Amino acid sequence: MQDILQQLEEKRAAALLGGGQKRIDAQHAKGKLTARERIALLLDTGSFEEWDMFVEHRCADFGMADQKVTGDGVITGYGTINGRLVFVFSQDFTVFGGSLSEAHAEKICKVMDQAMKVGAPLIGINDSGGARIQEGVASLGGYAEVFQRNMLASGVVPQISLIMGPCAGGAVYSPAITDFVFMVKDSSYMFVTGPDVVKTVTHEEVTAEQLGGAMTHSSKSGVADLALENDVEALLGTRRFFNFLPANNREKPPIWPCEDSPTREEPSLDTLVPDDPAKPYDIKELIAKIADEGDFFELQPDYARNIVIGFIRMEGSTVGVVANQPMVLAGCLDISSSTKGARFVRFCDAFSIPILTLVDVPGFMPGTAQEYGGIIRHGAKLLYAYAEATVPKVTLITRKAYGGAYDVMASKHLRGDVNLAWPSAEIAVMGPKGAVEIIFRKDIGDPAAIAARTEEYRQKFANPFIAGSRGYIDDVIMPRQTRARVCRSLSMLREKQLTNPWRKHGNIPL
Repeated sequence: MQDILQQLEEKRAAALLGGGQKRIDAQHAKGKLTARERIALLLDTGSFEEWDMFVEHRCADFGMADQKVTGDGVITGYGTINGRLVFVFSQDFTVFGGSLSEAHAEKICKVMDQAMKVGAPLIGINDSGGARIQEGVASLGGYAEVFQRNMLASGVVPQISLIMGPCAGGAVYSPAITDFVFMVKDSSYMFVTGPDVVKTVTHEEVTAEQLGGAMTHSSKSGVADLALENDVEALLGTRRFFNFLPANNREKPPIWPCEDSPTREEPSLDTLVPDDPAKPYDIKELIAKIADEGDFFELQPDYARNIVIGFIRMEGSTVGVVANQPMVLAGCLDISSSTKGARFVRFCDAFSIPILTLVDVPGFMPGTAQEYGGIIRHGAKLLYAYAEATVPKVTLITRKAYGGAYDVMASKHLRGDVNLAWPSAEIAVMGPKGAVEIIFRKDIGDPAAIAARTEEYRQKFANPFIAGSRGYIDDVIMPRQTRARVCRSLSMLREKQLTNPWRKHGNIPL
């Protein structure tokens, strides 16, 4: 018995040391935490229960039989964040560069399977050089096993990927399937093929940071939801973000204590929208002023900035916000903003998170670049997502709601539950000037006549009353009352029941 206990202690000590002190020091020298330090910071103190600490790879080729490290480059198990259960895996770059072997993949798959069985979120910390070349197709098969489980878990339990080092080749597709991807500036990158291959094939010279760094993916490609300054900020940010999410698709989002009155008025909102319809304002000011305690967790803040997405709480309960941003491209919908909004709406719908839509949209972005890029199909993604959603949907039109974009942004016609408008709302097929130039084309040469017709059109349509008279708007409210009216609407909708017709799955216009 004593021999077994001694072996146990030796194996535990070896596992805790990973690839050895020299490699741990090298990880620290790059400004990165080790795999175990990351888990310790992410989870509640003392809550981590590790699985498969003693797993080793089974490869005997290329001298690998003599290079076995206990744990095989990934730490897996479960713990809690603010007392709520979560499963986690953390790749250890100090062991074979965090490369994925067959055994490494099996460890990840085991916690993924268990997360789905018990209905708990999964957080994956990626820091890996890719597939373990010595194992060949076995490691590739391991990746595919992980991908399959990512798909099965999608819409069942929330999945978050933290990219805290390299993530290249086939490895990138696991984070891509997960719900949210957070990256660390200057130390993480994702790409299908690295800079050397790019140079060989396309003769482009590009650095790893330019090709797939955190800023690239958070501002240009939209692959990452956030780019955070360092490992510590990324892990603490994930803890905060986790508090907004439900455990699984059978539970409602958590309700946290809140002392912010649901009837609180915000008089400053009465002057938020400028008198000049061409003048922008910041929609984030509205979001912050109606949220519980002004707390807004924005996602993808640097990508497709003409639409704003993220989570707030109303009366302590999570609400997803989708809002047009007049500060960028006048709030127009384009290809990037449509896909950004659609993916977020579908996540909220999958996990029973109510959606608040704030509308100030003059239409879809015109131009050949948008048409050739497929704005019709991409715009239809947002329409499809809203039309499919069965969660509570509350919509507020603050100013412009023109054309097809009015329909798309959670209108009453797409089963919006409560549709409100401010007195400044303008709901029409298009803006007054464009409409008049089409209707009264013969008067284009007469500026005075066009101006008079434009004012006539504005008086008739640049208000919420035509839509209100048809029941498309449930009420016109004073801006200062927005928080109270939204809270009341969401409270009324708390037990909403709505189902779509049975089908295997729809065919969203991808």
